[in-house]
Amino acid sequence: MGSGPSVPETSIHEFTVKDSKGQDIDLSIYRGRVLLIVNVASKCGFTETNYTQLTELYSRYRDKGLEILAFPCNQFLNQEPGTSLEAQGFACTRFNAEYPVMQKVRVNGANAAPVYKFLKASRSGSFGARIKWNFTKFLIDMDGHVIGRYGPTTNPMSFEADIKKALGEP
Repeated sequence: MGSGPSVPETSIHEFTVKDSKGQDIDLSIYRGRVLLIVNVASKCGFTETNYTQLTELYSRYRDKGLEILAFPCNQFLNQEPGTSLEAQGFACTRFNAEYPVMQKVRVNGANAAPVYKFLKASRSGSFGARIKWNFTKFLIDMDGHVIGRYGPTTNPMSFEADIKKALGEP
């Protein structure tokens, strides 16, 4: 379930990623928190619903241990054409996102971000390990292990029960 020669890591907490300003973020700071990692795009048909519901989930559960990490991605029909800072500005201004928006990444192919190689190796989807489209969502438990993968057409509120369970909520 997860690691092979190309993905030796066993936990999301072993990765360092960059925020929208290019600063390193050691994901070990999220140890003990449930993570929802999403590849986002500002010009996608799924943008409105996903960003709205991600903001709602974050406001409900951040004080209970949920963190959302949004990774802008321009791999699908150039639907995130701007810079990382522009993607962050869009999410924060239009959807009141208070969760971190990271640096733009590639999620598929040889140049996929290492964190996405790990996510895909940990939990494949209907297209195998490949990310199908924008707004593919990965739920990570408090120990840094992938416990759920949800496709682009799965709205974030539809798996709220999985988030509550991962947080230890009744």
